[in-house]
Amino acid sequence: MNAYLVLDLSVNDLRDFLPYVEAIPAFIAKHGGRYVSKGAEPVVLEGDWSPQRLVILEFPSRGHAESFLGDPDAQDLFARRHRSTTSRLVLVDGEF
Repeated sequence: MNAYLVLDLSVNDLRDFLPYVEAIPAFIAKHGGRYVSKGAEPVVLEGDWSPQRLVILEFPSRGHAESFLGDPDAQDLFARRHRSTTSRLVLVDGEF
């Protein structure tokens, strides 16, 4: 069953964030992931959620997504994202 990482972020320091943008696709691919949506500006249709930019990643399984998140070689990149953005991340399983 596929799993999805949904990232809502606002960039606070573009200069610091750009190396993350350049390097992270290799780690996504390494773990079997692919972009479904890449930095899209969402349109809220219901509720009071105020996402800024959405990135949606699809992985073959929850295990693949968790391996991506736990990849020791990507931790510096994740720290860069945390430092240069305000972000919220959720992991959700696809259809059974």
